[in-house]
Formats: sequence, structure tokens, C-alpha cells
Amino acid sequence: MSEIIELARRAREASYALAEASRATKDAALYAMAAALRSHTDEIVAANAVDVAAAREAGTPESTVDRLALDAGRVDGMAVGLEQLAGLTDPVGEVVRGYTLPNGLELRQVRVPFGVVGIIYEARPNVTADAAGICLKSGNAVLLRGSSSAAASNVAIIDVLRDAATSVGLPADVVQGVPTDRAAVKELMQARGLVDVLIPRGGAGLIQTVVSESTVPVIETGVGNCHVYVDADADLNLALEILLNSKTQRPSVCNAAESLLVHASVADDFLALALPALAAAGVTVHGDPTVVAAGNDIVAATDEDYGTEYNSLDLSAAVVESLESAVQHIRRYSSGHTDAIITRSQAAARRFVQAVDSAAVVVNASTRFTDGGEFGFGAEIGISTQKLHARGPMGLPEMTSTKYVVTGEGQTRN
Repeated sequence: MSEIIELARRAREASYALAEASRATKDAALYAMAAALRSHTDEIVAANAVDVAAAREAGTPESTVDRLALDAGRVDGMAVGLEQLAGLTDPVGEVVRGYTLPNGLELRQVRVPFGVVGIIYEARPNVTADAAGICLKSGNAVLLRGSSSAAASNVAIIDVLRDAATSVGLPADVVQGVPTDRAAVKELMQARGLVDVLIPRGGAGLIQTVVSESTVPVIETGVGNCHVYVDADADLNLALEILLNSKTQRPSVCNAAESLLVHASVADDFLALALPALAAAGVTVHGDPTVVAAGNDIVAATDEDYGTEYNSLDLSAAVVESLESAVQHIRRYSSGHTDAIITRSQAAARRFVQAVDSAAVVVNASTRFTDGGEFGFGAEIGISTQKLHARGPMGLPEMTSTKYVVTGEGQTRN
């Protein structure tokens, strides 16, 4: 039996115990994990220093190194996240719908765990604790495959979490790490029947690889080519504030704006406001000919620019003749994550919401709000851009499936 199949088999066994665990037991495990992270901070930070040193030696950009690095404060943040999860409602056992049929049968649709979840993710080791906690709270055993750049950090964190799980009577194998070599990942993606669902978190290349090569069902997350459309009836000062927040508040994340569309009737006035403000914020604008003519140091946009998730201080921009033109542009280039309209027209807002088919459609607010915490979910495993099962921020309920419980008094079917 290969190592990956053995890990998946052990996860399957552990999932049975976790599915029957009470909320009190799961919450006790989360609190124990939080306490263990704090008590083992020095060991975790020391392991992380190995990863950070290797990353710098490999010439990794400092912005990426910063996402990789842990200190006592960041470890405590991971612990706080686990404690917050313990305070959230347990989705397992929730009745989604229920009623009595005409023949007297009582029918209930009840939330149940997936069973075994595999998560393939990049860079940040804090995801290791977050994902483990979310899966545990929703009753799922988890197989965690982080990136090789965070290997030492992830091993240290997972060891701590496993010991904490056993301290409250749960199997250690509710949390397991997966080797980072390509052969192991390939086998994980082929472990259909042992792994119930895979969730990739990372760049477009990672997600596409998992979707294309996996025989295990996949929930796609994260790629965000998000648009801000400034309508003919927009408050231009409000639009500028929203655009700057959407683009610059944290440009490296999936809900940051990557493209600006401006209605032609307000283009002169809005670009006169926006282009200097974007330049002052360090944003490089990749514009169509109208945008290039309206400002200084504007890069001529290519077709590829309009489809790019930059994750940096870069922004594509175009002037459109109508709301319908904006919709057509978004339909062509959007990744289906988050797209926003800025307008004072209720009719324009209604049309945009109806016509734009994204996981989140925003009216007169920043794209940065598409987030489990901001939506009040308390936690998220990622943001789904697909249409099956879960779409948008995936909180605890989205980490469950359902089953039907049918209760009768001897009824038989004619």
C-alpha cells in the first residue's frame, strides 16, 4: 500500500469517529489546539526560520517571504482563529428542510460532513491551522498538502494539532500532512473513494492542475479577476474611494480589483480624478487607447492584461460605451469571483446584478468585502468560483453535504 493511500485510509477511519463526535468534543479539540500552538510557539517559529532562510537563499521576493514568515504574534493569531471557530454554530445535524409527507412519513434533510477533505495550498503556513480547524469543526478529517516552501513549518504545526486532538479523545489522524513531492500530490488527486473532495487554494496554475488531473471531486477556489465598473450615473468621488480601496487596500488577495471599466459619458471627468490618485498610490495602469490618452505613464493594455489576476499594484482599464458593453467585457474576462458597479441608478444596479454571473456582485461598495469574515461567517476555507454545491465564501455549512432521514410507522409503497 502506498504512503498516500495509507494516509487516506487512516483519514477515512478517523472521519468515522469525528462524524459522531459531539460539538463539545470538537470545540474542546479546537481549544486544545489553540493552547498547544501557543505553548509550542518557539518550536514552530524555529521550524519556520528554516523555511524562511531557504526561501531567501532561493531568491524569493520579500513580499512572498513575508507571507511565509511566522513570529509569536502570527502564531497567536492562528490560535485565536481556532478559538473563534469553537464559538461558531456547529453545522452538523442542522435540518435544512423537513416536513411530513401525505403518507405520514417524516422527511428531514440534515447536514453531514463530507468525510475526508484534501486541501492543496501554497505558501502561507497559517492556512494549515485554519484549514485543520474548519474541517474539524465541520466534522471532516483533513489531508493537508502545503507547498514545499513551508514544509518545515507545516510539519511542526500539524504535529502540534495532532497531539492536541488526541488529548480530548479524538484520533490523531483527523489531521494529517501529505508529502509535497509531485508523485504524492498526483496520487492524492487520484484517491477517489478514499478522499471525498479536494479544495485547491492558490494561483491559477495550481487550481487548473488540480481540476484537470483529479478524479476526486474538486471545489475550485480563489482566482479573482475582479472588476469595478463606474456607471454613467455614478457619484464620481464615491467611485474613486471605492476603486482605491478595492485595488490598493491589499492588492495581493483574490478579492482585490484587477480591472476598471468607465462609462464613456463620465470618462473624462473620472479619469482626471482616478489616474493621478492611482499613480500616487503606486498603481500601474494598463489602459485602452482612451485611457492612455487621458494620463501620463499609462501602459498600453493587451488582451492578456484584461484577463490577468495581477495580485500586485497593476490595474487594467477601459472605457465602455454603455452598461451593456461593460457587462459584455466582464462576461469575457471575469473569473466569476467579484464584480462591482458604482451607480446612483437603481435600474442600472438591477440590470448589472441580473446580467453579471459572478459569485459576488457588489453595488456601491468595495470588492474587498467578498470574504467569509466580512460576510459574518466567522471563518472560510476559501472562496468558490464554481457553481456546484458551494459558491462564494465557503464557511462551515459549505463544508458539509446532506443526507435524508426518513421516519415512518410501517408505511410501505404501493
